[in-house]
Amino acid sequence: MSSKVCLAIVWLASVHLASQTVAASEGRSFSIDYKNNCFLKDGKPFQYISGSIHYSRIPRYYWEDRLLKMYMAGLNAIQVYVPWNFHEPVRGVYNFQGDRDLEHFLGLANQTGLLVILRPGPYICAEWEMGGLPAWLLEKPNIHLRTADTDYLQAVSSWLATLLPRMSRWLYSRGGNIISVQVENEYGSYFACDYNYLRHLRALFQSFLGEDTLLFTTDGNTDREMVCGTLQGLYATIDFGTDTNISTAFARQRRFEPKGPLVNSEFYTGWLDHWGDPHASVDSNKVSKMLEEMLAMGANVNMYMFEGGTNFGYWNGADHDSRYRSVVTSYDYNAPLTEAGDPTDKLLAIREVIRKFREVPEGPMPPATPKMEYGFVSLQRVGNVSGLLDVLTPQGPVQSHYPLTFEEMKHYYGFVLYRTKLPRTILDGQPLISPRNGIHDRAYVSVNGVYQGLLERDTALVMNVTGQEGDQLDLLVENMGRVNFGSKIHDNKGILGELILGNNVLTDWLIFSVDLDGAISRGWPHSGEHDWLPRPPGAGPGEGAGPMVYKGTLPPNGLAWDTYIKLIGWTKGQVWVNGVNLGRYWPARGPQQTLYVPGPLLSPTRPNNITLLELEAAPAHTRLLFMDRPQLNITTGKS
Repeated sequence: MSSKVCLAIVWLASVHLASQTVAASEGRSFSIDYKNNCFLKDGKPFQYISGSIHYSRIPRYYWEDRLLKMYMAGLNAIQVYVPWNFHEPVRGVYNFQGDRDLEHFLGLANQTGLLVILRPGPYICAEWEMGGLPAWLLEKPNIHLRTADTDYLQAVSSWLATLLPRMSRWLYSRGGNIISVQVENEYGSYFACDYNYLRHLRALFQSFLGEDTLLFTTDGNTDREMVCGTLQGLYATIDFGTDTNISTAFARQRRFEPKGPLVNSEFYTGWLDHWGDPHASVDSNKVSKMLEEMLAMGANVNMYMFEGGTNFGYWNGADHDSRYRSVVTSYDYNAPLTEAGDPTDKLLAIREVIRKFREVPEGPMPPATPKMEYGFVSLQRVGNVSGLLDVLTPQGPVQSHYPLTFEEMKHYYGFVLYRTKLPRTILDGQPLISPRNGIHDRAYVSVNGVYQGLLERDTALVMNVTGQEGDQLDLLVENMGRVNFGSKIHDNKGILGELILGNNVLTDWLIFSVDLDGAISRGWPHSGEHDWLPRPPGAGPGEGAGPMVYKGTLPPNGLAWDTYIKLIGWTKGQVWVNGVNLGRYWPARGPQQTLYVPGPLLSPTRPNNITLLELEAAPAHTRLLFMDRPQLNITTGKS
């Protein structure tokens, strides 16, 4: 980054700090007492008992309900990630409205009596798409993420110059409820180990938030992670779960912070799920026993998660160790509060532990939100995606000799359709292959609108194709979520590199940015326009398979209660209710079998529009079942 840009940002920060209009309450402070190894709140020893909650995974309507339940459980603080890509989906275009209104969320927490530990990244992990980094960063193919790379730092600095001034008014010392702010996130687990990057972030945070603001880092329980993730001037904390020896973990923190409070910034109450893996869970007795041991030592503990919520839309992340593994839609996390915010036995056990160390608010725990079994809803087929492109890509395709990535198309999430023609007649079937494992992440292949099969990253690298010379070859490519952790977060989507059919390199592509969300938000397909387009040429056997759109309505019954959609017999796809993208379903692979539908999305008086994209094969009955309970733990291993 140029010195002029750096100077401009520092000047901006100094002007901002000088013009603070929210006066700090007299005597309010939050700091570290290194002599007595504790935090000080207003000059008095303080131990926080916190829980993680992600406002980006919970409808705004329910924020207050979830925060009240956390408060009634005995917590005195919450920990909050800020996903950069949630607020700056397009470079320079910021959104802090509606479900993205972070300051409203902070205000509700303040009114509830909860302090805030803020984690603004810029990278957050969180099993969130690309770890919270915006996909538009990848438009620069040689960018080095999470380093002192000039292009990356310029984008980070612009974002933090927008976010941190909004946060400064919520600092505890200035009358708000933010007691500490994390810089980056588990940086020691990243390969770069770039201290210049951490120094740049430290300078930005101090410039915008003031040098008296408590800044900290969080890293995993290994020496390498603590070495690369810590920096002088940032208080070093550690994270670990129930499979770890407490004394060993805190001894490691002590090697990096000889004095000051013991802090477990992520004590894991549960764990995440990937498609195709068994449902994860952590025993409640282990959680409560270990929590009590840490609190008895005087340690400060944040429970990750206290409520997980839902990866609505396309916001789920993915891991890539030996292979690519996408995170499921539910972020229930086996947490003390369920995906729908319902108290569990784990929560009650935790509350009993907390009661031994601080006064727990009097009164009953707020109950679970009411659930409704609305029953079956029949859907009717609208058409296959290949035949609906006039609606789904009204701007038309982009022509390119070779395939372009999602990022090159500036279409970052969801689906892109790649279209070309068969270069010759293939009667006996020829292999279609991406030689560099370049299908990111799934491609649904059809010829003249007839589904022929799929390619999948790391697992299904080749399939046979048949057809006549000049036939239309379509590949609908799905972004299943960018990698959010580790060295592979530079995760481009689409067809990367060449696609080969037999001995032919396929060229001369028409590339369609498929905007299902935009079309549905405008009332399609229930508006009646373009309901059914002519059957594509050559359609015949198998025309009901492959990417297909369906629609239906859930009749009103006077109530708008939470519910769950069970997709019996459906294979894989996406569901929208009243224009809201609920996320991915994949019951054929599991373990998640139902999709959570928050009650506020439903109308008690008008028909509720349901749109479904099935990517592989629909059942003969084409029905959905609305249930009053989730099913998150059935792994089939199919599809």
